[in-house]
Amino acid sequence: MGEKEEKEETSYEKRLESVNEIAHPLASKKLNKKVLKVVKKAEKSKSIKRGVKEVVKGLRKGAKGIVVIAGDISPIDVITHVPVLCEDANIPYVYVPSKEDLGSAGSTKRPTSVVMIVTKKDADYQDTYDEVLKEVQTLNEKLITTV
Repeated sequence: MGEKEEKEETSYEKRLESVNEIAHPLASKKLNKKVLKVVKKAEKSKSIKRGVKEVVKGLRKGAKGIVVIAGDISPIDVITHVPVLCEDANIPYVYVPSKEDLGSAGSTKRPTSVVMIVTKKDADYQDTYDEVLKEVQTLNEKLITTV
């Protein structure tokens, strides 16, 4: 195992320590990597909504896609309504451990609390998006059946 992989693993494990209690379903290490990769690719094709205000507006207007929420947001009240809106709109959502990672994947210098990857036909990241969508939907179904 290289130093870079070791550092990344420690980083993911360290970031899990600061995740809030309500961060379910939380992306596994592998899914986290895929989700951030899709966010980067979606950002390049301008099919992304950043921040609570933009994402909520998109959800209310009926945009389709995947919502990615940072699990280490403080105060937590800022994002507690987003999963409820996602469930009402039947949009899959997933938590990632770090707002810093989410911000950098979305090409901003600031940490980002929530991002929505909006679906686009014939996007160059479609294969990865579909793969992530299936995994996130599976996580959401497990969450609903365990509650």
